[in-house]
Amino acid sequence: MRISSILSKALLLAFSGLALSPTILAQEVTFHKDIAPILQRSCQGCHRVGGVAPMPLVEYDQVAPYAGLIEYKTALRDRPGAMPPWYMEKDIGIQHYKNDPSLSDEELAAISTWARTGTPEGNPSDAPEALVFDDNTKWTLGEPDLIVTLEDFTKLAGTPDWWGELPRVPTGLEEDRYVKSVEIVEINDVGDDGTGRDTVGGLWIFHHVIWRTENLDENGDVVEDSATSWPVHEVGRNPDVFDPDAGRLLKAGSYFATDSAHMHSNGRDTTGHLQIGYRFHPKGYQPKYERSVLGLGNGVDISVTGNKKDQELHAYTILEDYTKIITFEPHLHAPGERMCLEAIWGYTVETLSCVGYDHNWVRGYPYDNDYAPLLPPGTILHIIGYMNNTEDNFNVPDPRNWQGSGNRSVTNMFIDLGIRVKMNQDQFYEEMERRRNKLNLGPNDHIVGCPLCLAPLVAPMAESPDGDNELGDSVALQGAN
Repeated sequence: MRISSILSKALLLAFSGLALSPTILAQEVTFHKDIAPILQRSCQGCHRVGGVAPMPLVEYDQVAPYAGLIEYKTALRDRPGAMPPWYMEKDIGIQHYKNDPSLSDEELAAISTWARTGTPEGNPSDAPEALVFDDNTKWTLGEPDLIVTLEDFTKLAGTPDWWGELPRVPTGLEEDRYVKSVEIVEINDVGDDGTGRDTVGGLWIFHHVIWRTENLDENGDVVEDSATSWPVHEVGRNPDVFDPDAGRLLKAGSYFATDSAHMHSNGRDTTGHLQIGYRFHPKGYQPKYERSVLGLGNGVDISVTGNKKDQELHAYTILEDYTKIITFEPHLHAPGERMCLEAIWGYTVETLSCVGYDHNWVRGYPYDNDYAPLLPPGTILHIIGYMNNTEDNFNVPDPRNWQGSGNRSVTNMFIDLGIRVKMNQDQFYEEMERRRNKLNLGPNDHIVGCPLCLAPLVAPMAESPDGDNELGDSVALQGAN
């Protein structure tokens, strides 16, 4: 479907006789005063000259013709096709995330009012200072401290998907450094020539890369125990931000390596490569928490019936350590429409997050530091995937097909690839106390994802003779039973 066709449908929806209240009509919403700030914060990083999006949304004359389409796409909010591509549901679970570009109810109302009242331009003097775009704008978190550029790869139009190894590339790092965030961007020669696929996948040729860094000896062999794994790169992915107290180590003299790259045709001959951007902690930094390697998903027992929606997949795991969840990252494939993360503790079942899913934009959702779930041993983590294998899901090429598990885009995965860290008991209680003080919590407050945060306020915890916390031990055991 071309942009003009989408725009026609969007305009039809936007102006299909839906009445606006007198209050809304009385509000004067103009481009320069109300709409431009929204576009700067959440849209122009991609929608600009030289950006990856199909049209710039910077100047009034560029934006006004698309007002109906913008209203339609932003109103999708957490469903496939929504813009900006951030699908966290705002009526359930934790609502505090890092680098959240999503729009508020007030911003959505402003866009709708502006689109339906003639797109008034307003006074240019009300406009915010224009953003300056340069090559560094591609880095969402700012210019990296180290950029590693991989070798070019050419994918021809109409050729089948390819899996395999990419050449090793030296990082060039001369001393060990701890990494606070990592971001990967694809650089390619895709142009706006009207050819190619009309999905975001048409912008890129790298579908995913499972990668690591490792050191080599004088013979070119991998040094034992030198490998560090990093978050998977996927199509349309946002940066990965590690916990401030759990930076990941990038070793001096290390190399990028992968034996699991997945390349796909985007409908035209394309040559491209990846750039990996690292941002470092200060020299001398030492991590406080240890990374938690925890599997949560099901890559085997998947059965998705043809021509059927609202199909569910389930997977569980039990925490063996005090755990802080840093990022929730649903990974499904084309039929995937939604995933929820639950924590089951004792007799309590609590939804931590629910997000819509669009396989064109794989997102990780990093929790704000003060709201990241803090869960004791014995907690059961449960993910629920919702699958829509019908013609209503524009990502599914042929909904008649049954789909099982596998790596290909026409098969399925069901995984939470999120980042987690484990803590000892002292660190766990220290973090809960810090959070109580920081958020000024009282005994009648409720904190999603922290079942023990309010325990000392509701029932003071007595110390046992050996110095352990009796209530903490008992509730942790209750959760394990």
